[in-house]
Amino acid sequence: MERVICLLIGYVFGLFQTAYFYGKTKGIDIRKYGSGNAGTTNALRVLGTKAGLIVFAGDCLKCIIAVCITRALFSTGHPENIYLLCLYTGAGVIIGHNFPFYMGFKGGKGIAATAGLILSFHPYFIVMGVVLFFGAFLTTHYVSLGSLLVYAGFMIQMVVCGQMGLFGAMPQSQLYEMYAITAFLTVMAYWKHRQNIVRLIHGNERKTYLFKKKAAEEQTEISGEDK
Repeated sequence: MERVICLLIGYVFGLFQTAYFYGKTKGIDIRKYGSGNAGTTNALRVLGTKAGLIVFAGDCLKCIIAVCITRALFSTGHPENIYLLCLYTGAGVIIGHNFPFYMGFKGGKGIAATAGLILSFHPYFIVMGVVLFFGAFLTTHYVSLGSLLVYAGFMIQMVVCGQMGLFGAMPQSQLYEMYAITAFLTVMAYWKHRQNIVRLIHGNERKTYLFKKKAAEEQTEISGEDK
């Protein structure tokens, strides 16, 4: 029963579509512009860096708040499986973000919400997530590549940390349950990024820049090389 409650808590928080609501304040439906995705990257490209940061913060924060509520509700009564319940909550947020019922189940790709899950789940997971994402993004400017690497690292680290006893005296069956949830989220993320993966393979994935000036400078350099 606790698992269902946590999923529902997460799903309700996941329904807050920051990109969609922020876009409405600017008079647009973000899903009708750019990639059509209601997420951080599309908001950044369509509405600018400020919008991208606001959307990222909103989508990240909604998962952090949901996980904190789960900890407040269940830490005392279920200390032995609180990490499992937090993971269910995070999964609920990501599912709600990706498939909001009131938007025809057309939401985002869940990466900012996943960042919130990683930040609120366990401190050990933060460093790897930051290194993998920003290491890939700052060197290639491919948000999709950084996002995919974060999920691969999250899956691997979940199994390694679980088998090393990081989550306390949790039964092996519940550890397997955590691995299954993480695997599900990973597969879903890769599926949501399937078109990005194809473009990455063919070398025509669109790059993303936090500052337009930097993008313009690189485009100028590329044009000069072509000449």
